[in-house]
Amino acid sequence: MDGAVHRLCREAPVPIVEAGETLLRAGGAANTAVNAAALGANTSLLSVVGEDREGYGLSRLLMAAGVDTEGLHRHHGRETITKERITTDGHLLLRIDRGGLDRMDGFTEGILIEWLAEKYAKADGIVISDYGYGVVTDTFIQQIKIMQDKNPRLLVVDSKEPDRFRPLRPAVVKPNYEEIRTLLGLTRSYAGEERVSQLWDKGRDILKLTGARRAAVTLDHDGALLFEKGRPVPYRTYARQLDNMQAVGAGDTFTSALALAMASGAGGEMAMELASAASAVVVQKNGTTTCTKMELELYLISNNKSIARDMDLQEKLKEYRSSGQSIVFTNGCFDILHSGHVGYLEKAKSLGDVLVVGLNTDASVRRLKGETRPINSLEERIKVLSAITAVDLIVPFAEDTPVNLIKKVRPDYFVKGGDYSREILPETPVVEALGGKVEILPYIPERSTTNTIRKILAAGQAG
Repeated sequence: MDGAVHRLCREAPVPIVEAGETLLRAGGAANTAVNAAALGANTSLLSVVGEDREGYGLSRLLMAAGVDTEGLHRHHGRETITKERITTDGHLLLRIDRGGLDRMDGFTEGILIEWLAEKYAKADGIVISDYGYGVVTDTFIQQIKIMQDKNPRLLVVDSKEPDRFRPLRPAVVKPNYEEIRTLLGLTRSYAGEERVSQLWDKGRDILKLTGARRAAVTLDHDGALLFEKGRPVPYRTYARQLDNMQAVGAGDTFTSALALAMASGAGGEMAMELASAASAVVVQKNGTTTCTKMELELYLISNNKSIARDMDLQEKLKEYRSSGQSIVFTNGCFDILHSGHVGYLEKAKSLGDVLVVGLNTDASVRRLKGETRPINSLEERIKVLSAITAVDLIVPFAEDTPVNLIKKVRPDYFVKGGDYSREILPETPVVEALGGKVEILPYIPERSTTNTIRKILAAGQAG
């Protein structure tokens, strides 16, 4: 409920809110469901509400959003869980929580399990959105395990206690920072990049404790980390800095988009990028809301990070530096993007705050790599690089070396990939004369564009 405040109460030094517009929104697991539907999924919600005004209001919201509510059980002895926020001029004044935390009785539990069995047979994926309000019981988890053992589905778990679901061996768990800190028994809470450092090498422990193949740990404005079995370092996505104090439920949006992407066949990195993009859409809105399929498409299309004019580049760099951010610069052709490139760009980004990528034009790629290259045009390469959240700016350049571009960017760090030494790089004296530092990050030999092209040609000849 949003209202106006013009005076203080006489009884106590508190504001008097003149009641204004009241909006009813789906929250919690229901928010996860409406986000999945908004992104185009056929969605069913299994949960429990009360036989009260809020419960019926929620049912209407879900049906209007296209969510199947057959599995939404109305329990006469349970109060619908409701969180009422009172705001004024974009500021939260008070939140009032209502609703029971009672454990499900055997009869209601049985009804939910029957509905689960019916919906499970038709589902491509299952999302467990567990806020710890007593609906997801141990018996419920056991029943899911029986179904998963017989006929496995993609299983995504978003829970305050992700270790409860270890027997299910989820495809992915999605805890936030505080949930994972509690799980690992980490007593100290950090902020900003210190959180990333604190969790960076904890992937094996997280996956062991949760039994999951992947863990997507969300860090709100610091992005998210993806831990995967067999991957020595996590994959990181980055978030845009926004001062929106009324954004609520972005984690539910993230979970929905992540589950849909993986159910559609996307790998972990792509699913993370899509989930991060969907979350970026909703945090620009007020309250608990959704990201639609069209909004996600428009965000991805418009998220072009390329800068062509020197004037625009200088304005952006001035903006970054005025806020105390350090600039990292690297360059390359980035013709056929692969995991080696992504890992390299992530490491480059970790050296500072802003990553600027100098991208060779098509003509300069041909001079460097031969007439058969590039495989992808400059426009295509810009689109793919723009989708990587580690990359902040992309600047095309036509010369064989980025020396002139480096003089314009004046980076704090110049990063080069490959078997180089700083002494033989033509860029080194320019960077150091400008007060910057040169860093060499080795490529992984088997992960290169040339090797990828060779494999494609070999596969074509074999076919």
